[in-house]
Amino acid sequence: MTAPEGRGIGAAVATGDTFRILHVSTGNVCRSPITERLTRHALSNRLGDRLTGGLIVESAGTWGHEGAPMEANAEIVLADFGADASGFTGRELLDEHVIRADLVLTATRDHRAQVISMGHSAGLRTFTLKEFTRLVRAIDPATLPDPRDGVVQRARSLVQAAAALRGWLLAPNPDADEVHDPYGAPITFFRSIGDEIQQALDPVVTALTGVAGRG
Repeated sequence: MTAPEGRGIGAAVATGDTFRILHVSTGNVCRSPITERLTRHALSNRLGDRLTGGLIVESAGTWGHEGAPMEANAEIVLADFGADASGFTGRELLDEHVIRADLVLTATRDHRAQVISMGHSAGLRTFTLKEFTRLVRAIDPATLPDPRDGVVQRARSLVQAAAALRGWLLAPNPDADEVHDPYGAPITFFRSIGDEIQQALDPVVTALTGVAGRG
């Protein structure tokens, strides 16, 4: 099977060095679309309206609704943050997505386990989003490659450093690494999940780019 093309920031990069970030949830209509598009939005804000040095951001679902639009409330949440929801279509998680990903960020520990169970040596590059955030906060940015020399090498070093910390920096409780499913919930709950995702993404994007968020 031919591997699907990436989408999102950097998807136009056909050659050269790339780093793929894959966001995974269940249906790929709520949490992972929000996370994908908020990541794209944050990267554009930090690095400007240009290709971001080979960073590619995409998403899929373990029970993905192939070809489905994202939930309307997810679109509202993205609009709250000024992020673009247009052109999104859901995808079912395939082996090819995991094989091509340099970093897989999942909504829950169950999603993480499902990705790792697919094989492809995914264990060292698959984290829940909140787990990865916790680990990234403990990494000294000075130990990472200078982003001015390219964000791809910095991103790869960040993943390696986070994987090395995983057994030492544990979650305070099992729920700490979860982003709960807002599917079918009112917009107020969607917005609270959007806030959780945004807060978790901010230090990750800062670590990837070396550029702090604006205010």
